[in-house]
Amino acid sequence: MTAAFGPLAQVAVTFHDVPRAAAWYRDVLGLPLVFETGGMAFFGMGDVRLMMTAPEKPEFDHPASVLYFKVADITAAYATLAERDAAFEDAPHLVGKMGNTEIWMFFVRDPELHLIGITEERAA
Repeated sequence: MTAAFGPLAQVAVTFHDVPRAAAWYRDVLGLPLVFETGGMAFFGMGDVRLMMTAPEKPEFDHPASVLYFKVADITAAYATLAERDAAFEDAPHLVGKMGNTEIWMFFVRDPELHLIGITEERAA
C-alpha cells in the first residue's frame, strides 16, 4: 500500500517573541489569527496554517524557511506594506517567466528577520 501525502496542512516557524511576531503577521501582513494557545499562535494562510512557537530545543533555534505569499496585485501589496512600515529587502521585480506567465516578487523581513516573499503570477 502506498501513502499519499499532501496537500500541505501547516508550517511551523520558531520565534523568540511570539506575541510580537503574531502582532506583526496580523497587523502588517494582515493574516487572520485563527487562535492562540500555550504560547503559540496560529494563522490562516488559505488551506495552510502558520504555527508560531518558541524553539522547544536548541536544534530548533534557527531561521526558518522562506514563506512565500501569493497576491493578486504586487504593486498594491507593496504599497500596503509600505504604509504599515514593513522592512523591505527590495522592490517588486520580475524574477522569471513560465510560458505565458510572468513571476513578480519582492521580499520583506519580519521582526525576527525571517525572510518573507510576496509573489504575483501574471499574464506575460
